[in-house]
Amino acid sequence: MHDVTFSLAILLAVGFAMAKAGQFLRLPSVTGYICAGFLLGPSGLGLLSYELLDEGLAHFTQIAFMLIALGIGEPLEIRRLKKTIRTQLVISAAEILITILTVGTGIYLLAGLPFFGLPPQTRTDLLIIALLLGSVAATTAPDTTLHVIRETMAVGPVARTLLQSVAINNAMAIMLFGFALATARHLTGGEGSFPEVMMRSAGVIFFSLALGVVTGYIIDKLFQRLKDRGEMLTIGLALLLLSGEAARYFTLFPLLVGMSVGFTIVNRDRRDVRLFRVLNSFEPPIYVLFFILAGAHLEFSSLTVAGWLGLLYFLLRVAGKIVGARLGASLAKMPREVKAHLGPTLIPQAGVAIGLVFLLRSLPQLERYAAILLPVVLTGAFLAEMVGPACAKIALEKAGETAGGALPADNGRNGNGVDLFDVQFMPWTWEKLIPAAHVEKTVIFGVSQMETVAGLTRMATLFADYYRAAPLAIRITQLETSPNPEAVLADSSQLFHAAALEAKAMGYQMQAAHIESRTVAAGIVESARSYDARLLLLGYPLRHSEQQFKRVVEEVVNQAPCPVVLVRFTGILHTERILVPVIDTTKLAVVHDVLCAMVKVGTHRVSLLRLMRSEASVAEQEEQKKKLLNWASANNLPFVGARAVASETRLETILQEAEDHDMLIMAGPGDFSLPRKLFGSLVDDVASNCPRPMLIVYGSSDLITTNSDSGDT
Repeated sequence: MHDVTFSLAILLAVGFAMAKAGQFLRLPSVTGYICAGFLLGPSGLGLLSYELLDEGLAHFTQIAFMLIALGIGEPLEIRRLKKTIRTQLVISAAEILITILTVGTGIYLLAGLPFFGLPPQTRTDLLIIALLLGSVAATTAPDTTLHVIRETMAVGPVARTLLQSVAINNAMAIMLFGFALATARHLTGGEGSFPEVMMRSAGVIFFSLALGVVTGYIIDKLFQRLKDRGEMLTIGLALLLLSGEAARYFTLFPLLVGMSVGFTIVNRDRRDVRLFRVLNSFEPPIYVLFFILAGAHLEFSSLTVAGWLGLLYFLLRVAGKIVGARLGASLAKMPREVKAHLGPTLIPQAGVAIGLVFLLRSLPQLERYAAILLPVVLTGAFLAEMVGPACAKIALEKAGETAGGALPADNGRNGNGVDLFDVQFMPWTWEKLIPAAHVEKTVIFGVSQMETVAGLTRMATLFADYYRAAPLAIRITQLETSPNPEAVLADSSQLFHAAALEAKAMGYQMQAAHIESRTVAAGIVESARSYDARLLLLGYPLRHSEQQFKRVVEEVVNQAPCPVVLVRFTGILHTERILVPVIDTTKLAVVHDVLCAMVKVGTHRVSLLRLMRSEASVAEQEEQKKKLLNWASANNLPFVGARAVASETRLETILQEAEDHDMLIMAGPGDFSLPRKLFGSLVDDVASNCPRPMLIVYGSSDLITTNSDSGDT
C-alpha cells in the first residue's frame, strides 16, 4: 500500500480487530496493536513498505511521541508530591539504579554468548547496547498502572506510593537516558572528552526542560483567552508539536520538552488542565498508530534474535525492579507492605520505552543500534504488558489494598480486635454518646462480614443517636438453603459480639436479631416493618457477587418503609471532611438526615458540590452557590462550604474533589427503571471508581420537596 489515507484506514481497522481479539484472550490492547503492525509490515504480509513507514507515516510517531511525553508531566504536581517527594526520590533513585545495573550488567555479560544469536559485536558495541537497554528498562507504563489501580479500587500505602513513583520514575529515567545517549555517542567516537560530553548532555537536558517550560507558559497564557474546545485543541497541539520539532532541530530531547510542558501547565497556580482534556479525544487513534508502526518496524530476522534476548531483557528488568523497589522502600523507611509489594507493581512497560528506542532512529551515530534494540524492547514490552498487569493486581491484593485483597499477617485485626480487611478502622475517640431514655424505633443494619461489621455498627449508632432510636443488628439466613445451621448461628454470634463491642465503645447498647426468610431482601424488608425502622443500612459486599447485591438493593429500596443507606468502605475510615455532590438540589432533602447525623458528633467540614452543565455561566454558578449556602443555613449545618461547578465530566469532577475529602454522601437514583439501566447511574460510577468511603442514600419519595429547583442548570 502506498496511499497514506488508505493505509491509515487499514491500520486502524486491523489494529482495532487485533486489539479486540487480544482482549478476548485477556491480553492488553497494546499487544494486539504490535501484532497487527508486524502482520501488515514488510516482514508480514508486506502491505506496508519501508518507504511508507519511513516517509508517509513517520510523522504519526512524532505526534504520539509528544503526547506520551505530555502525559508523563501531568502527574508531577508539586502540591501532591511535596509531602512525599524525598521518600519518592529515594525509592525511584534506588529502583532505577538497581534496574540499570541489573539489566546493563546482564546484557553486557550474556548477550554476546552464541546462544542468543546476536551478530558479532565488539565489547564497545555490547557496552553501548547494555547501557541503552539498561536506561530504557528503568521506565514504566503509567497508563497500565493507573488502569490496574482503578480496576481493583486499590487504596493504601502501596497504591499511593505506586502512583507517585511511576510519575517520578519516568521523569528521572528519561533524563538518565539522555546521559546514556551522550555516553553512547562518546563511545562511538564522539568529539571531546568524557567530562565534556557529560556537561554537554547536562546542557541539552537543561535547555530541553527550559523549552518545555516556556511552551507550557505560553499555552497556559493563551488558554486564558480561549473558550472554544476546538480552538484549544488546535493551538495546544500546534504549540506542543512545534516545541517537539524545535527540540529536534536544536538536537534537544523531545520527550523532556513534552514532559516539562505538562509539568508547567499542571503546576500553574490556576491549574488549567483543559489541554490534557481536549487531547483525550485526539489521543486514541494516534496511540494505536504508534504501536502498530512500532510493530511494523519489526523484521523477522531480528525476531529470531529478539526472542531470547528480549526474554533475557524482560527477566533482568523484573529482577531489577523488584530488588530495587525493595531496597528503595527500605532506605526510605516505608511500611512493610510497600517494601514487599511495590516491586511487582512496576513491571508493566510500553509506550515510553518504545518512544525512547524510536529516538535512536533519528540519530545517525546510533541508528544501527536501534535495529537491535527495537525488537528486544518490543519483545520485553509484549511480555511486560501480558504479565505486568496481573503481577500488579496480585501484589495489591496481597498488600490488602483491594476489595478482594488478602488478609494481613495478623488475620486482619489490630490490637483492639478491629478488622482491617478492606478498611483501616480507627477506634472511637470522641466522647461517648448518651442514648435517649425511651426509644421506640430502630436503625437497622445488616451484618454478614466480619470485615465491615464494626464500620456498619458505628454508622448505625450515629444515625440511631440522631433519630433517638436503638441500633439493631440483623443477620438474614434463607430458609432451606443453609447446609449447617449450627455454623451459621455460631457465625452470627461472633458478628453480633463484634457489633456489640463497637456500640458499647460509643455508649450504646446494641440489639440483635437472627432472622430466617425466603430471600435476603424479603427478610430485610420484613425486619424494617416489624421493628419500626427509621433507617436501613446495608454494607457493600467484599466477596459476594455485586450483581446479586444490586438485585437485593433494588428489591429492598422498592419495598422498604423507610430510607435505605448503602455504606461502601474503602481505605481509612475518617469522617471529618465530607463531600456532598448533587446534580439536582432536590436531592439535598434525601441526604439531609444522614448528613446531619454525621456532623452531630465531633468537628466536621462539609463541602456541598453542585454539578452544572459545562456551558453554565459564572452568574448561574454563583446563584446556585448561594442556594446551597442558604439551604445549609436553613438546616443549621455548621462548617459548610459550597461550590457550583460547570463540569465537562461529572464523574471526573467528583473524583477530583474527593481527593481532598474523607467521605462522600450522595443521593441514590430515584428508581431502578429502564432509563437508569439504559443511561447508567452517576452514583454507581462514583462508587466503582472513588477510593473513599461512601454513603448512598435512597430516600422515600415524600422526602423530596417540590418547590426546589430541578434539572441541570
